[in-house]
Amino acid sequence: MAERSGRKDRCRERQCAVTRLRGNPEDFLRFAAGPDEVVVPDLKACLPGRGVWIGCAHDIVAEAVSSGMFSRALKRSVKAPEDLVRQVDRLLERAALQRLSLANKAGLVICGFDKVSQTIRAGETTLLHAEDAAADGCRKLDRLQAGISGGSNEGPSAIRLFNAEQLSLALGRPNVVHAAVKQGGPSRKFLESVARLARFRAGSAINAAA
Repeated sequence: MAERSGRKDRCRERQCAVTRLRGNPEDFLRFAAGPDEVVVPDLKACLPGRGVWIGCAHDIVAEAVSSGMFSRALKRSVKAPEDLVRQVDRLLERAALQRLSLANKAGLVICGFDKVSQTIRAGETTLLHAEDAAADGCRKLDRLQAGISGGSNEGPSAIRLFNAEQLSLALGRPNVVHAAVKQGGPSRKFLESVARLARFRAGSAINAAA
């Protein structure tokens, strides 16, 4: 049984066409050729035909564009847009914000400084700060969460990947600068999307060191 499981795990592995490193599908991005022979991101890995897998890091995707690797991997003459890295970033960002919106509809997202403070005191939660939030407010909430967890560094750090406008649109509320994401299925999907976005933005050097 263990051997059969091992074969299944190997079948699920993907290999980066640039670095040749192997790993779980979640650590890679799939690309395919569109009808106009232009390379398009296939983040849900659902487009038909041959695809190519690239490590989830902005610099690896940039190298794939500059080296002409897509044509070789797809075995056809295709054009990789110069802004492909930006396209991927926007799609990953959009996916994370959509997941946040779903978590909010499930009642798992709390907004407002006072309500976030109360939620932190009530139990495990993940903090969400807008990129343009005031530093003082962020520090107060971060300290409160650290105090509740006994100063442990094992819990997730606050997420600061989106600005206040993006958070407000995703949550359907004005002026969102602080939020608390409670545990639950939809919030877990959101955190997975956030991790993927953060990994892409961090680049291969950070990922390799992790």
